[in-house]
Amino acid sequence: MAAMAEPLVSVIIPAYNAAWCVGQAVDSVLAQAGVPFEVVVVNDGSTDDTAGALAGYGDRIRVVNKANGGLSSARNAGIRVARGELVAFLDADDWWLPGKLAAQSALMKEQPDVGFCSVAAEVRDPDGALLGIWACPQWEGSFLAALFHENAAVAGSGSGVMVRRGLFDRVGLFDEGLGSLEDIDMWMRLAAAAPYACVSKALAVIVKRPDSMSRNREVMRDAALSVMKKNRCLLPSSLQGAHWRAGMASVYADYAKWRYRAGRRLDAVADVLRALMLAPWARGRLCLGLLRDLALGRPV
Repeated sequence: MAAMAEPLVSVIIPAYNAAWCVGQAVDSVLAQAGVPFEVVVVNDGSTDDTAGALAGYGDRIRVVNKANGGLSSARNAGIRVARGELVAFLDADDWWLPGKLAAQSALMKEQPDVGFCSVAAEVRDPDGALLGIWACPQWEGSFLAALFHENAAVAGSGSGVMVRRGLFDRVGLFDEGLGSLEDIDMWMRLAAAAPYACVSKALAVIVKRPDSMSRNREVMRDAALSVMKKNRCLLPSSLQGAHWRAGMASVYADYAKWRYRAGRRLDAVADVLRALMLAPWARGRLCLGLLRDLALGRPV
């Protein structure tokens, strides 16, 4: 479907040196049916031929060219020019399956209280092999509280989420000061402002690449801790104590495993001890088990 004069959905695709993949992402959006939409590709200072890869689409897409500023900066540039009532995000190296926009748009129409939603996603390797399904989360009570214990709860994340554009006026744009996990930070802020929902059918494809940002575990660790600390104030006061500390302890414990696998045994032990001190009751058994495994050289 070609871009419409009055789009319901603005699809934002940040692209940096994405000449090799952005075409598949754009094509998967243009193949969506049943919903008026526009496609906004933000060329974030690419030094390859991303501009050339986009030129052939003509007026079927809008291209925003800007100096390189990172993923959050590119997404924010797209939000600022978006014309749709709804904003959907897609990373340049992922793509959508047919019916994605229609399913989410229908959900948002049927549930007007929902501020943002996502879809389940297929996770594939660069050769196309299916690695698994990123399913919709299951939670009880506050979804915001659940996010503090399971950061990856929002299925599809940066390639699966759709947001009511007006909600950004309330929560702000993506944090350009974070080196990673800016999406988790945004989902927490959105969840504090409005309900979340998820389409259970896998309608996005996430490509897991060895050289992706998510492989830089030290950057992710620092960002995860920053996001948890920054957004503690969003929780109800009753959850800012033990609940938040248990979430922080889980972050330390998770990244302790990665540090151990990377050969940083002392750093791993230090993180487990931090986790134990934060939440001895809620995470004590987990931490003591990890310390035992690290001491015995067992795989974790």
